[in-house]
Amino acid sequence: MMFRIDRDVLAEAVAWTARSLPARPSVPVLAGMRLEVTDDQRLKLSGFDYEVSAEVTLEVQTGEPGVVLVSGKLLAEITRALPAQPVELVVDGAKAVVTCGSARFTLLTMPVEDYPSLPAMPPAAGRVGSDVFASAVGQVAVAAGKDDTLPMLTGVRMEIEGDTVTLAATDRYRLAVRELKWQPEQPGFQAVAMIPGRTLADTAKALGGSGAEVEIALSSAGGTGEGMIGFSSSGRRTTTRLLDPEFPKYRSLLPTEFSARADLSTASFVEAVKRVALVAERNTPVRLAFRGGEVVLEAGSGDEAQAVEALPVEFDGDEINIAFNHQFLLEGLGAIDSDVARLQFTTPTKPAILTGGKPVDDGGSEDYRYLIMPIRLSS
Repeated sequence: MMFRIDRDVLAEAVAWTARSLPARPSVPVLAGMRLEVTDDQRLKLSGFDYEVSAEVTLEVQTGEPGVVLVSGKLLAEITRALPAQPVELVVDGAKAVVTCGSARFTLLTMPVEDYPSLPAMPPAAGRVGSDVFASAVGQVAVAAGKDDTLPMLTGVRMEIEGDTVTLAATDRYRLAVRELKWQPEQPGFQAVAMIPGRTLADTAKALGGSGAEVEIALSSAGGTGEGMIGFSSSGRRTTTRLLDPEFPKYRSLLPTEFSARADLSTASFVEAVKRVALVAERNTPVRLAFRGGEVVLEAGSGDEAQAVEALPVEFDGDEINIAFNHQFLLEGLGAIDSDVARLQFTTPTKPAILTGGKPVDDGGSEDYRYLIMPIRLSS
């Protein structure tokens, strides 16, 4: 087996495939990356850890069909460091020789026959723009839990109803919900999937920015490929096993009536929160006092370091003093993707809703909502 290909194309494809390789493989062969040159002069790079699979298909300049398995992480480091010249890989017995310009690397091969077969993609369910998909997943994944002892909260719930996809995630302290439109393969398609949050975020980020569409492959209830979801775009495909679909009934958590509303510059709000939070210990809140045309931000108390800053705000409703975990607040502000941040309140002890911008019609619904639990202030 051999192939010759542009260095940048190979390095990018190897890096994308290597991201799915396990850091601590249960068996050594899972640390490998499978490279196959097909009869039609295509190079397929693939990785699989029994949970997540990734495969890239490229066209090569010249190639001889064959298959080889080498260390994926090492190949990624080598291709990233190669000079900007064509790369040639030749399999010689139990070794693979990578040559680029005057650089030459010899890698030991691994037994291809011991490598597991990649799972087949479930049926194609529909398509969505890669940029829209990446943005929506990024907005929601920030709220997914990081505690693996509660796997239900580490995922992003995807609900599909016809041409509408709803993504939701929560770690019990905040909840992010985003609705977007897509093009289903079949009108009236319905499905629910619980996708590992970290995997979904990595996949959406990797597939975004190309301007192409992402095809989502997902079975409806009882179909083939159930328990798995696949994403493909521009010659790249990835699959992941789904989590248990159990998830909190989050829609009932979203308030529909509010006692106050505040609109303020997102950038100014972010900078003020960051400054005030400099004196806040890890678990101490940033306090916000909304009244009239300003909000006063405070952190620290008593004998500790203290910080106070005031910002102008368009405020409508009852005056309110409320406190939040500053990191959760900043992550929500970073996700709204709007010059104007809108906070809506009920009471100081009930969740607030953060959205972006000023809806044209206040009676309309925003496509993104970030619910954040307040921290109770001591009286």
